[in-house]
Amino acid sequence: MATLLRSVVRPLCAFRGSPGPPAGVPLRAVSHGAGLLYPEHIPTSLLQKVLLAAGSAGMALYNPYRHDMVAVLGETTGHRALKVLRDQMKRDPEGAQILKERPRISLSTLDMGKLRSLPEGSFGCAYLHFLDVNKVSPDTRAPTRFVDDEELAYVIQRYREIHDMLHTLLGMPTNILGEIVVKWFEAVQTGLPMCILSALFGPIQLSAQSLQLLISELIPWAVENGHRAPCVLSVYYERRWEQPLQALRQELGITEPPLRVEGLV
Repeated sequence: MATLLRSVVRPLCAFRGSPGPPAGVPLRAVSHGAGLLYPEHIPTSLLQKVLLAAGSAGMALYNPYRHDMVAVLGETTGHRALKVLRDQMKRDPEGAQILKERPRISLSTLDMGKLRSLPEGSFGCAYLHFLDVNKVSPDTRAPTRFVDDEELAYVIQRYREIHDMLHTLLGMPTNILGEIVVKWFEAVQTGLPMCILSALFGPIQLSAQSLQLLISELIPWAVENGHRAPCVLSVYYERRWEQPLQALRQELGITEPPLRVEGLV
């Protein structure tokens, strides 16, 4: 029993003790040591993945702002969904290029000066406004560790790094209600169990007024947009900064939200 517990705890100890690679480093299929497929990869058995998934699910539901636990849950439960997303990207010219070039989104890769020079109404200007208003940084995304396939590891890393772009496109803030709406959109788009669980159980924390608005207006809107939009992982956002936000929304079939959710909890 002691040996079994040590085998389960070891990945979490490595997870907590590792700072992660620089955000500008692409994930590549090269040798990174015994059994490692990419920087920060932590190989785990099926049993370890099951226990990591259960523990991270409990912590993430208790505190949805534990992004590290949300990340572990996504990695340990998303293998099948990630394969579907990878295949969708490969069938799309822009998505295939993303998989080939492996761009990363971080303060070290973004040209902040260029973003600040873009005109009002452009996607890049709107994205920068989102970061400033909500006081968030693209450097806060956790590195992938528990996905035992380097290409799928990049897919889930890309999903994390475009999360703020989706907030921008959907016009959602980073309060609880805004995050839940984005999770409903992502759940439809990606099929990731982590997104589905967050979408279903996140509303428990909402007030009665916000819950009513979520169920009656925001969830139907998010689901409809999620179904209508093409795979959002296949958009090379870094090459769309100059594009008008409304034009990009129209291209992706994303409509304006039915109401403003700032100040609602």
